[in-house]
Amino acid sequence: MVLRELSVMLIRDLRDPRLRGVTLTAVRMTDDLRHGRVYFSHLEGRVHAAEAVKGFASAEGFIRRNLGRTLGLRFTPAFDFEFDPGPETAVRIGALLREHQPKEE
Repeated sequence: MVLRELSVMLIRDLRDPRLRGVTLTAVRMTDDLRHGRVYFSHLEGRVHAAEAVKGFASAEGFIRRNLGRTLGLRFTPAFDFEFDPGPETAVRIGALLREHQPKEE
């Protein structure tokens, strides 16, 4: 539910150019829902991850306010945003596997 609302907000409301090319991959919340870690990937890879984190940090108040209102939460969670190397790693592994595949004759 949090991931879906954050994704909608990213597409519809957040206009920061540092967040272009960002895709949210997962959200891990604490048991009391007061803190969450949001994982994201970037179309251009790790190179732009630091700028994206700065973009999320500048929009944190907006994100918390809108998420709390949309989900009707008693306490609005604080978020940490972290680059997820998973998609980038999967592409690299796929390329390596294709490269070492036996060729059919």
